[in-house]
Amino acid sequence: MKVYIGPYTNWVGPYQIVDFFLKPFIKDEDKLHDIGSWLSETFVGDVCQFIHSKKKQKIKVKIHGYDTWSMDHQLSHIIHPMLIQLKNSQHGGGQVDDADVPENIRSTSAKPKEDEWDTDEFFFDRWDWVLNEMIWAFGEIKEDTWESQYHTGKSDYVYNPVDENGNKVSKKDAVLFELTKGPSDTRVFDSEGYKKHADRITNGTRLFGLYYQSLWD
Repeated sequence: MKVYIGPYTNWVGPYQIVDFFLKPFIKDEDKLHDIGSWLSETFVGDVCQFIHSKKKQKIKVKIHGYDTWSMDHQLSHIIHPMLIQLKNSQHGGGQVDDADVPENIRSTSAKPKEDEWDTDEFFFDRWDWVLNEMIWAFGEIKEDTWESQYHTGKSDYVYNPVDENGNKVSKKDAVLFELTKGPSDTRVFDSEGYKKHADRITNGTRLFGLYYQSLWD
């Protein structure tokens, strides 16, 4: 996979032109705005619009066949650092449903708002919590080592000769070999811990899809 995504194209219009050429000489912001408004009604406004329409954000994406062998893992290498960057640079937050966060930061746990249109005291806490869960989940997917912590001990296998009915027989009379634990097997699988971990990852990716359109700064 090769990905290059350049910056968004900048808009340069009549107001920006006025600021660039006249702001050093005219300190009155209203005056500058009036000149920009006048200029936007002339051919200059049309020329600026035409030039901007020809600008394109540079995007090049090349996908190789092996990129989709484990697509969830491959994408995590892009998604995880982008989520971290968003968290570090964000200036706001998305609208999060109470059902998706712990009870202590739900809107129902907040103090009454002074005005109906205000955000409650936990509005940004909910978004931070959701964003942290996304970051954690994709970090676990990217590292791809979390499952091993729930398997402990040493494996020991014994191949027992059995007949067609599953009864133990001598090797010469064996039809099949049954695989069973050996005397030195100490394997332990923490199924409860594994499920909690896996469920949290699943919930993090669910939140990513649910609040995908809120992922902007």
